[in-house]
Amino acid sequence: MPGGYAGKFLEVDLTKGKIKDITFSDEILEQYFGGRGLGTKILWDRLGKDWAKVDPLGPENVFIALTGPMTAIYPGARICVTGKSPVSNGTVGSTASTEFASELKMAGYDGVIVTGKSKDPVYILVTDDGGEIMGADHLWGKESEDIIKILNKEVPEEITRRYRNIGLIRAPGKIYIGPAGENLIRNSAVCTKVCHAAGYGGYGAVMGSKNLKAIVAKGRGMIPKVDAPEAVKVMLQKTEDHLCKPRSMRRWGTGYAGFTVGFTTSSEPIRNWQEEWHDAESFGGPRFENKYWVKKYWADYGCSTSCMKVSCVKSGPWKGDITDMPDYELQAYCGTNLGIFDPGDNIHISTVCDKLGHSGINGPNTLGFAAELYQRGILTEEEIGFKLEWGDAVAFEKLAYMMANREGIGDILAEGSYRAALKLGEMKGMDLLKYVVHVKGIEIGAHGTRSDADYTHDISYGASVQGGDHTSVAVDGYSEMSASVFTDSAVFCNFTYMGVPQDLVFDFAKGVTGFPITRESWRTDQGPRIVTLQRALLLIGGPDIFWKPLEDDDNPPRFYEPLPSGPYKGRTTDKAVVVKKRSAYFDTLGWDERGIPTKETLERMGLGDVDPSMKKLRK
Repeated sequence: MPGGYAGKFLEVDLTKGKIKDITFSDEILEQYFGGRGLGTKILWDRLGKDWAKVDPLGPENVFIALTGPMTAIYPGARICVTGKSPVSNGTVGSTASTEFASELKMAGYDGVIVTGKSKDPVYILVTDDGGEIMGADHLWGKESEDIIKILNKEVPEEITRRYRNIGLIRAPGKIYIGPAGENLIRNSAVCTKVCHAAGYGGYGAVMGSKNLKAIVAKGRGMIPKVDAPEAVKVMLQKTEDHLCKPRSMRRWGTGYAGFTVGFTTSSEPIRNWQEEWHDAESFGGPRFENKYWVKKYWADYGCSTSCMKVSCVKSGPWKGDITDMPDYELQAYCGTNLGIFDPGDNIHISTVCDKLGHSGINGPNTLGFAAELYQRGILTEEEIGFKLEWGDAVAFEKLAYMMANREGIGDILAEGSYRAALKLGEMKGMDLLKYVVHVKGIEIGAHGTRSDADYTHDISYGASVQGGDHTSVAVDGYSEMSASVFTDSAVFCNFTYMGVPQDLVFDFAKGVTGFPITRESWRTDQGPRIVTLQRALLLIGGPDIFWKPLEDDDNPPRFYEPLPSGPYKGRTTDKAVVVKKRSAYFDTLGWDERGIPTKETLERMGLGDVDPSMKKLRK
């Protein structure tokens, strides 16, 4: 067994109530690593031949939660969840920081693969003794804080009851869904802790479709052995030395970008991306830190970056609300995107998303879309049930609950921004897609392309196999995409990859696994193989939506509108540049001019069984 792997995976069939351990060959692990890569391979092998017919919210879909060989060894442990996405009909490797990943490994498992559907609500408990299916009627309908409190009490008590001489049992690691996932809101999140989540892909809805409320892990074993322990010790120290140097990230985290991304780079979503620049000093970092931060350093297992902060509203109508800073993405999407520039209101909407299990990016994208329709008179106060004006936190809270519970107009919005636009457009007899900021159904992350001053540019989203995911953007020469595929497969945090020499990171990977992996081999072999397989599944799509090559490999219409304000006023994304760079990007990966993987490329990558599906598309 290669280093870094526990050596087995837990497979749970909820329809039959059966559980078994499974393994993968060393060859598969070397080619796909773990997390996003291995998850994509599992999905192709199990569902690929019938992919276009598989309903992402049907029992035939597979929900997968995976670690990687570097998880809990390299700083910044995360879990990667995947499956057929109910948002894109492709697949997304969606990650979140959580002790669940390390607990899973210490229980002796590299991941959990869930098939079928339970008749009643359940959660899966993973311990040193294996996996069990536990009743979850008492958890169904509960919001995040209550779910965490119940599981933190129930699981240690159960383990102590079974093993009376075991000693004190600390809180288990867990991933879970809120009401949004239970009610199959397509872009709902898989949550962990009180305010961490894997939001992209809509995998909260996949868990909900299986009546799976949570997966909980508590292990008492060791982290898996590495191939070269002495070398890894040295490299770990070098890595942490690099990570501790940039004080700004440790001190401020990403939350300080809530002002600077808008003011400096003009790339922050404001009122559903109608603007991307603001000079609202109320949204500066000190306004959050001085009044709301109650914990300035917060890190998940083994993370030396410690970029997370905890905010609490101490007085007023939102007293008691607790969330993270919020980080930049939630400051943008639960704040400026909704016309909210008050830190307390921003924390409140972030807390609401946390409680309900909405993705903090994707859910508020839909809220902003609805607000613009109200602004333009397309949706009326009568249809919504109240006024939905920019900056009104009370109104947005109401609509977030309506979406999570599928009440009234919330039932349509619960289908995600893209599908909601199709449905409402049909009802109104007009094209509403120009107001939707998405790529292939997946709502865009909080970094625009029009100013060209952020890290996202021209083809970043349009050519990405994960659509609007800002953590996995396509670029010239494939470098950034390759990096995100690696961290999502390894599985650890992007922020502990940044600032560390890449050769050191890949030497670390080799020291852990024993695989002859290098930065160059990942760029030319493993990375392209994973992305190509994701591309194939995205192109197959179905059953309700099929994406068109080239036509849908593009930015949302709004990103071609000139910026209306700020230092980059008048600037927009250049369509000619997009077309040129997209073509070069496809060529780099060995795809044809429409972005369809060629037969030669597939065979070279060992994906010859994918070619029949691509052959149909080439015609």
